Amino acid sequence: MIIAIDGPAASGKGTLGKRLAAHYGLRHLDTGLIYRAVAKALIDAGQPLDREDEAAAAARRLDPAQLDDPLLKTDTIGRAASQISVFPAVRAALVAFQRDFARQPPGAVLDGRDIGTVICPDAEVKIFVIADPRVRAQRRYRELVARGEAADEGAVLADIEARDARDRNRTLAPLKPAPDAHALDTSALDIDAAVAAAIAIVERRRAAAH
Repeated sequence: MIIAIDGPAASGKGTLGKRLAAHYGLRHLDTGLIYRAVAKALIDAGQPLDREDEAAAAARRLDPAQLDDPLLKTDTIGRAASQISVFPAVRAALVAFQRDFARQPPGAVLDGRDIGTVICPDAEVKIFVIADPRVRAQRRYRELVARGEAADEGAVLADIEARDARDRNRTLAPLKPAPDAHALDTSALDIDAAVAAAIAIVERRRAAAH
């Protein structure tokens, strides 16, 4: 079984993906970490983020072991990943990795921004997670503070809104729900309630398939 989870930044899709994977005994891939790892590789090498050829080369060199680096979760790397993710050559270099991961038995939960529309359009279950931008900003702000990073909630909100606009308006694989995706609004839900709601979506889809 493949479960595709899409949604904007700080909507809760990553935590949801991990919990669903554990519940169903599937592997989990936070696809945003792939782009973050490429961005970090560029930054570590002192290379610019606005050169598609260099970004694509870094994507082709990506080592899956790099995805465990805790520094990938920082806001600086997140902003950089959003910049390089708009390059078609970067996306092309990483699509095969994601599809191969999804195909391996016993299945997987992938979360990102184009899983249900581009990476795994045939996924058995597709969930599109949404949440009010201010709620997402509060969540991200608390995450940053908990990690000891300096943060301003207003600046976090502005960054989330800018990333939303960039993700939704990009020409290649824009952020949008697949026609058969189930919307899940987590604005008023804690993680346990969101997981319960997601499991209910999966179970309804599995029942309908039989």
